[in-house]
Formats: sequence, C-alpha cells, structure tokens
Amino acid sequence: MTSDPLRISRRTAAALWAAFLGVALAAIIALIPLPYAVLRPGPATNTLGKGSDGKPLVTVVGAPTYPTTGALDFTTVSVSGGPGRRVNAWDLLGAYLSSSAEIYREDQLFAPGTTSEQVKERNAADMTSSQEEATAVALRSIGKTVTTRYAIASVAEGTPAAAVLKPDDIVLAVDGTTIASLADIQRLVRAHTSGQEVRLTIRRAGKDQDVSARTTTVEGVTALGVRMQPVYDYPFEVTIDAGDVGGPSAGTMFALAVRDILTPGAMTGGKKIAGTGTIDDAGEVGPIGGIRQKIVGAKEAGATYFLAPADNCRDLAGEQIEGITVVRIATFDDAVHAVDEIAAGGSDLPRCG
Repeated sequence: MTSDPLRISRRTAAALWAAFLGVALAAIIALIPLPYAVLRPGPATNTLGKGSDGKPLVTVVGAPTYPTTGALDFTTVSVSGGPGRRVNAWDLLGAYLSSSAEIYREDQLFAPGTTSEQVKERNAADMTSSQEEATAVALRSIGKTVTTRYAIASVAEGTPAAAVLKPDDIVLAVDGTTIASLADIQRLVRAHTSGQEVRLTIRRAGKDQDVSARTTTVEGVTALGVRMQPVYDYPFEVTIDAGDVGGPSAGTMFALAVRDILTPGAMTGGKKIAGTGTIDDAGEVGPIGGIRQKIVGAKEAGATYFLAPADNCRDLAGEQIEGITVVRIATFDDAVHAVDEIAAGGSDLPRCG
C-alpha cells in the first residue's frame, strides 16, 4: 500500500519561497561591512599589580620602593569596527540592545583614510608618551628633578621643514630663544608668517647645529608641520608595562601608581580605586573617549570609586550612576588629593554626574 505524495498549494509554496528569500537576504545583509564602530566596556587592570606575564606593571631600579595595598585600576574600552575590521548589522543590533554599548560613525573616531596599522602605531606611540609623562609628573610630585627636552616625533610629508628636520631632532632654541616648553616653540613659530624661515638650534645624534626651516600653514595657523614630544632625563629608571593596551588615557593612573610605589604606605588605604585620564607634562588631566564604558568596566572589576577627568563630567550630566562614586579631577594634584580622601573615608570629594 502506498501513500499519496505530500502536495503543497501554490500559496504555501510562494510563502515558503518568500521566507527563504527573506532569510537569505537577511544573511547577506548581515555580512555587509558597515562604517560604524561600537564601544563596549573593556577590562580594568591594577597598576599596582602584575601583568599577564607575572611581572609588576611598574618597576623601579635605582631608588627605594615601598609595599602597598589596594588597587589603582586603569580602565579600557573594547572597540569593534573601524579601519580594516568593520562591523555588520548583527553587531549593531547587539550594541543597540546593550545598555553599556555605544555606536559611532567610523569617521567620528577615526580620520578618513586611516589604516588599521596606523591606528595601532598611533596607539602604541600614545601609550609610550603617556607612560613617560606620567613618570615625570609622579617624580616631580615627590620632589625629584626631571629634566625635559623637546624632540620632533614626526614631520609632515610635503612640508618645507621635511627637507631640513628629522624625527628625534631635539629643539634647543628658536630664533635664539632657549626652549622651556612646547608652548614656547608654538609661540615663537607663530610669530612668523607662513613661508618665512625660522632659525632653529637642534641636537641631532648628540651634536648641536643651527638650521633654518620655512614655515607653512596648518589649520589656519603658522607652523612647521612637525609633531613634538617631550623627552625626559629621570634620576633613576622607572618602567611601566601595560602589555598590548594602547592609547594615552591611562596616564593619570600610571602617575598615581609610580607615586604610590615610591612613597611609604598605601595611598589607597587598601581601597579599590579605578580611573582614567590623559596627563601632560604640566600635570593637567585631559578628557578621554568611552567614559561610560570605562565606568561600567570599573564597576564590573569591583571598584567603588572612579577618578574621571573634569572635562568628561559633562558627558555624565544628569546621570545616576549606581554602585560607584565618580570623582572629578582636573590635575594630578586633584587625583592625589582624591585618593588621599578616599583612603580617609571619602567624605570630601568633588563628584561628576
């Protein structure tokens, strides 16, 4: 005995075909790379602790150090998307449904034409600079002498100065005036009109020499078309190893860690404190991206206090942040005072949000 074959009506067949096409179209759309980037909370790392290799993040050679307790966590943001690694529709849907993720257009975070390799190189360079500045600020805060010089980090291709100046040249004087800060270089160069020559005394490969470089216009102001960076002479060796993390935003927390290790007692009073913020040669704390994600990452890591750059507080205006106290800091002195107050009980703290 045989059964009749299953017969499907034309209407049912059409519906099944439409469903198949819909699923196929959704799959194709989901694979299309889109020019967006998603920020999510990243891990928090204790600057007073050890890295994945078991070695301390901060080491000092040539000066006494002191045991400490508690945590001074630097926080990170996980970035999906961007040059060379674009997200798809499913990624964006997941981010849209997440309370701790934020979606940006790619051009809001990355300059047009930037490659993934350039992003990686810049992040690595920014991390190195932040560690060096953090060390200088921390050492000065405990009375150590740190000599600063100013070197050329890069020269823009196609500018007149590119024929004269090279990376690692140390600028000692501009038009005969000895340089004491990066602001001095900018002020003296901007005293010229675009196309005029500037006399520079530089140190190249250990030898001093005088050169002349013609100025250009960059973003409407007279400039040489060079990127400068401070170079420090420390009284002893300080090494900071953050692993594969890049960018400048851990500078403030690195500076606090260096100070803590070089001074008796535990600055934190044994408490777990997290934070973020760039730091410059003058000890100014600068804003960063992904402040919300970093606070969430700090909470997930168990921190009860978070040090936030004052300029980021506007990003948190009107928000109620449960389970963690967000403290506003504008300078390294503010950060030190905040940690001291937290160690003492945390009653007198300027707050964000």
